[in-house]
Amino acid sequence: MKKNVIKVDKEDKKIGEIEKLEAHQDGILHRAFSIFILNDEGEMLLQKRADQKYHAGGLWTNACCSHPTEETDLKEQAKKRLREEMGFETEIGQIDIIPYRAEVGDLIENEIDHIFIGIYNGNIKPNPDEVSDYKWISLDKLEQDLEKNSEKYTPWFKILYPQVVEKLIL
Repeated sequence: MKKNVIKVDKEDKKIGEIEKLEAHQDGILHRAFSIFILNDEGEMLLQKRADQKYHAGGLWTNACCSHPTEETDLKEQAKKRLREEMGFETEIGQIDIIPYRAEVGDLIENEIDHIFIGIYNGNIKPNPDEVSDYKWISLDKLEQDLEKNSEKYTPWFKILYPQVVEKLIL
């Protein structure tokens, strides 16, 4: 089943819809969201994308990311997607909007990304169609691993992570 994403201008105003794969093949600017989850220990939740994902399969990334539709508000869609991918619910709040462009194999992520953050300490039941593994990791260990093994992480995570951490420190 084909899925459309929201095509936007540089100010994040909707200018239409486009099929998701086409948007990524042609590098069309579209709206996205990314969720970062921390626990009370200050560790960040990472997911390893399922190998069968059409891009960036088998790579580590933030807790959840996706593309909104017009059905409900963005925060509610993000919470719903977190539940679908990681099997839990928690409150999240938007902390930033970050535009980025990244090559992912032969595809191009060109997104206006709405960044959400939340705190969670309970059980995680990832959807195996979306996630092959997950882990909690301290920010220090994560930064060290990003330096040593950057190829293990999604291109967008490497762009977004430093900007998210900067917001957490401020």
